Amino acid sequence: VQLQASGGGSVQPGGSVRLSCAASGYRAEDYAIGWYRQAPGKEREAVGCMNRSDGKTYYADAVKGRFTLSRDSAKNTLSLQMDNLKPEDTAVYYCAARYYWCAGEMDSWGEGTQVTVSS
Repeated sequence: VQLQASGGGSVQPGGSVRLSCAASGYRAEDYAIGWYRQAPGKEREAVGCMNRSDGKTYYADAVKGRFTLSRDSAKNTLSLQMDNLKPEDTAVYYCAARYYWCAGEMDSWGEGTQVTVSS
């Protein structure tokens, strides 16, 4: 499956950004899609993921209550709405996919998109 991320940019603390990840290819509609991020000097970390099977969502503790995943099944797109952004949310964000379930290693990765939170 191929993934194309969009969105990102620069925003002040407390602001909002929306990222989208469009999946295409063979049986793209059967893939769970998640978001990861990597800040300078830090390891990549999971942000959130949505199962394809049951629509269950998972969020990292650092973003719970601020970030929301939503899926447009007709477009095979998973969006990440990021609200109340903090400077520590600054990172390159990547979307990734694996068949059906979020648990396990991701099979496909999209290009990253930069999110910068700064006053």
